Amino acid sequence: MLEILKDPTRNLFFTGKGGVGKTSVACATAVQLADAGRRVLLVSTDPASNLDEVLGQELGPHPKLVAVVPRLTAMNLDPEQAAREYRERMVGPYRQLLPASAIASMEEQFSGSCTLEIAAFDEFARLLGDAQATSEFDHVIFDTAPTGHTLRLLTLPSAWSDFIKQNSTGTSCLGPLAGLQGQQQLYLDTVRALSKPELTTLVLVTRPEATALREAARTSHELSALGVRNQKLVVNGVFHAVDLDDRFAVAMQQRGERALENIPESLKSLPRSTVPLAMRGVLGVESLRLLGEEPLATDLKIPPTIAALQQPLSLRTLIDELAAPGHGVIMTMGKGGVGKTTVAAAVAVALAERNLRVHLSTTDPAAHLATTLASESLPNLTVSRIDPAAEIERYSAEVMSTAGRELDAAGRALLAEDLRSPCTEEIAVFRAFADAVAEGGNQFVVLDTAPTGHTILLLDAALAYHREVTRQSSQLSEAIQHLLPRLRDPEFTRILIVTLPEATPVHEAASLQRDLRRAGIEPFAWVINQSLAKLPVTDPLLKGRQQFETPYLREVTDELASRAALISWRPTSPQGIAALRELSEDGNGA
Repeated sequence: MLEILKDPTRNLFFTGKGGVGKTSVACATAVQLADAGRRVLLVSTDPASNLDEVLGQELGPHPKLVAVVPRLTAMNLDPEQAAREYRERMVGPYRQLLPASAIASMEEQFSGSCTLEIAAFDEFARLLGDAQATSEFDHVIFDTAPTGHTLRLLTLPSAWSDFIKQNSTGTSCLGPLAGLQGQQQLYLDTVRALSKPELTTLVLVTRPEATALREAARTSHELSALGVRNQKLVVNGVFHAVDLDDRFAVAMQQRGERALENIPESLKSLPRSTVPLAMRGVLGVESLRLLGEEPLATDLKIPPTIAALQQPLSLRTLIDELAAPGHGVIMTMGKGGVGKTTVAAAVAVALAERNLRVHLSTTDPAAHLATTLASESLPNLTVSRIDPAAEIERYSAEVMSTAGRELDAAGRALLAEDLRSPCTEEIAVFRAFADAVAEGGNQFVVLDTAPTGHTILLLDAALAYHREVTRQSSQLSEAIQHLLPRLRDPEFTRILIVTLPEATPVHEAASLQRDLRRAGIEPFAWVINQSLAKLPVTDPLLKGRQQFETPYLREVTDELASRAALISWRPTSPQGIAALRELSEDGNGA
């Protein structure tokens, strides 16, 4: 039994990095509570929800009974539709009054992750803040909790109207708030409900991996500071080797044990549930009923081999193609935790060892790969780090001294919070990227953590608006003026989308690809990281996981990517030049 099922509160919020299994754990909690006789409403606010896939039933934006689980009702809220409605409500009245470039700038302001974040909060605030809306249920379970940034925004003084009237930056993530002003009391009531420990529990879902644990600790600290202190921890996907002769299985168990031995201090005191790694993932109600139970070794059967996959490229072959032009920009993109920093470093090392000049630049806060590479002084390779904190400070000071100059204290507080948003980091770092990209004319520049498609379009729209209104585009730096054409030039810039062979990372990467195409950028290739597909494993659970990867590998290679490379899971974390070199070698990960 999961720890979270012992004396559960009425409201349960699940949060965690993409791919850690929060949807599976939320669904299992809902099913097991319903089986125990409780009336349960399960709600997903994730734009890329896979609630339907996990429960095995098609759902929509309205509550629907789950056929095979009496007393369980589920629904997928649609923040994207809500965001579209906000966008039209705010932009529509101006369509005949402003130039097309200004309208494009306004529309793009409503297209990013912050808009979806606020729209998602608006959707579930109706369920959480209005007691009558869910009075027929004993428990309401939310898959995907609000972020600390959203909660801070919605509890600031009511200064939205004055701020939005005076804000002319064109890059604020506060746009959606303009359409929500009349509902602020509901939001305040919702935030108060989140902070009542007798009413609400925040469930942090993680994997036994250092990066996922750090993200859980960060989220725990941020939400705790905002009053959401009733927290529990679920460590999902804990692996115990069955076949001790399988060195990959033994190494996987040891990696997980080391991560949990070094768990962040802030997580140690939280009530903890451990969920074993499932052989085939967690799909279907029967598997949800078993979540949290350790499978017996005698129950694990090695599954039959299935039809061979279309073979993805090796990373070496992909790098050969990347090296052909002799210069240019290579960017790795993807959700946190998929290994894009590692892939960027491996590509940089391989290019440098082909006697090509390479500059590797990263925004990785730990910068451990950059430090390792710099200390080993590989010929032809220079390494730098774009410091997001420094870039944000510089950008924020500029905005506060211009857009914030005439605001009152409440308006400046709102603007300061806006500048703590994820959008601000993207925009601030984007300017540093512009300078790095400019170097790609006579060498290779490999950039880890590239700007998103939304950020690219946001800058495009803002620049178009700037040119239309001021006719002074000459004030922009040369690097900024040429940045968008360079990013959209497939001969100059190559985008690598990095993912894992699992449902959520693949589907989130597909959403990222759609954003890039909307911005006029076609990804060069996908890189599927940490795959078991080519490893000679004998452990029955890992053999099952190999088969579980198959549909997601096929989805990438057959449907999503024009070319795809595969990197096998490795017994040790790839750090240092020798380990990074091995990633690009052909073989089975041995």
